[in-house]
Amino acid sequence: MTAETLTKTELVCPAGTPAALRTAVDAGADAVYCGFQNASNARNFAGLNFTPAELEKAVDYAHQRGAKVLLACNTFPPGGSTDIWKTAVDDAHSFGIDAIIVADVGVANYVRETYPDQRLHLSVQAGASSPEAIRYFCREFDVRRVVLPRILTVAEIKKVHDAIPCEIEAFVFGNIGMMKEGRCALSTYVTGESTNMDGACSPAHHIRYVEDDERNLTTRLGRFAVDHFEAGEAAGYPTICKGRYLTNDRTCGYYAFEEPRTLNLSALLPDLMKAGVTALKIEGRQRSRAYVKAVVSAFRHAVDALMEGRDPKLADLIALTEGAKQTEGAFKTKTWR
Repeated sequence: MTAETLTKTELVCPAGTPAALRTAVDAGADAVYCGFQNASNARNFAGLNFTPAELEKAVDYAHQRGAKVLLACNTFPPGGSTDIWKTAVDDAHSFGIDAIIVADVGVANYVRETYPDQRLHLSVQAGASSPEAIRYFCREFDVRRVVLPRILTVAEIKKVHDAIPCEIEAFVFGNIGMMKEGRCALSTYVTGESTNMDGACSPAHHIRYVEDDERNLTTRLGRFAVDHFEAGEAAGYPTICKGRYLTNDRTCGYYAFEEPRTLNLSALLPDLMKAGVTALKIEGRQRSRAYVKAVVSAFRHAVDALMEGRDPKLADLIALTEGAKQTEGAFKTKTWR
């Protein structure tokens, strides 16, 4: 394969804080995505995200260095309460945001009717994976890019690309989030707080860590134990979907929904670029600046190497995966669970 056969791709990177945004831009991100400190975005965790003043400064910082800023406004307003989402759109547009990432058709319609010139991207939370669904959003709201759910093989992505009138953004590294692509109802069942409308799965104030006399650790979300770790065993953030459970058929705890693994598509980059993917997305707005710097730098060098016809070097990324476990998920084969 030569560089001439590859689609020139944009590297889209996460920023949970203004400092992380500057780190991502400095490390070579073409675009950075972020959200406000409220329920309008799907990473509404305490200590993360931007105030309006911070976002305005961040847009200036990125634009001065040739990078774009994308606003995640990708949760679903409850009936009769849309002010937060409209204000987020209004503020971001006034700051010169490069695109607004939406999932809800009402939010999409507000953007299109209020700011016809504003570029719109369709969030993975919208769950649009077929050409028919994507074309609907393009026709009705002039969506310019779709972030595809992580359920398609590269061959299927190529077929979708050939059948739609907009750009494709695909995840290449980070958490997989297979529970309806971030629209999980499991956390809501336990906590009473909606992942879809409040923007946070497993909110921190519902989490407890309980250590016994032998220093074994049980992690709990609300009234449910979601995992148990032997002394010295690394404990992950307690989420329902990635917990280990006892069942009538299993005497030992096992991952009943999803085993924690990191999506790492570094080996598939040439295939994705050949399939027509316009933007490569790195997940992780809750991650540290050190993580952002390492992953963004590695993918920056890899994409540049591929475009110049050189072999990319991404072996070190395994050290940044969850529990040193990685997967290519459904992108390579549908046999993955």
